[in-house]
Formats: sequence, C-alpha cells, structure tokens
Amino acid sequence: MDFTQYQQKAQTTALYPNVGNNLYYPVLGLGGETGEVLNKVKKVMRDNDGKVTDELREILKSELGDVLWYVAALASELKLDLDEVARANIEKLFSRKERGVIKGSGDER
Repeated sequence: MDFTQYQQKAQTTALYPNVGNNLYYPVLGLGGETGEVLNKVKKVMRDNDGKVTDELREILKSELGDVLWYVAALASELKLDLDEVARANIEKLFSRKERGVIKGSGDER
C-alpha cells in the first residue's frame, strides 16, 4: 500500500464533523495522538530503562498508526496528496544532506 492508497482508505473512516471542511479536528487529533506516543516513550524510559519490549513495540505501532491516520486526514482537509507530501519531504531532506546542511535549525536551509 502506498500513501495515496492509505489516505483514500483512511478517508472512508473519517466520521468527524464537517469532513472536507474542518482543519481543526484532524490537527487537534494529531496533537493528541502525538502526545500519546510521547507519553508511552516517556514511560519506556521511566519504567523499562529505555528498553522497548515486544509488547511496547506493538502498542507504539498502534499509536503511530493513529498518528498516521490524523496526518492523512489533515492532508485530505488541505487537499494534499500524502504521496506528494512524502516525496517532497524526502527531496528536501536529500537536498539538505547533499548540501551538508541536514544538521542545524531553520526551515530554509
């Protein structure tokens, strides 16, 4: 499955208010799900000495899936194709790597 296929399938499960004209729901959901991933990793550090067990890996896989769903929903709301978003990101990163500016900060490097 590619990102476009995922995005199309994910869109069929979007049941929030005003689908197609609602940036707020997916962006708030993305923040919430990202927080859940962060919290799980925090607990790996606190409770497991930073060791990721098979059980925790499956839990994080599920949470990352939720993050991906909200990224796809937000892209759909913005009328962006997730394949194109991914491709543009990789091109940007490889350009930074080739120019030796992958380290550092700032969007325009």
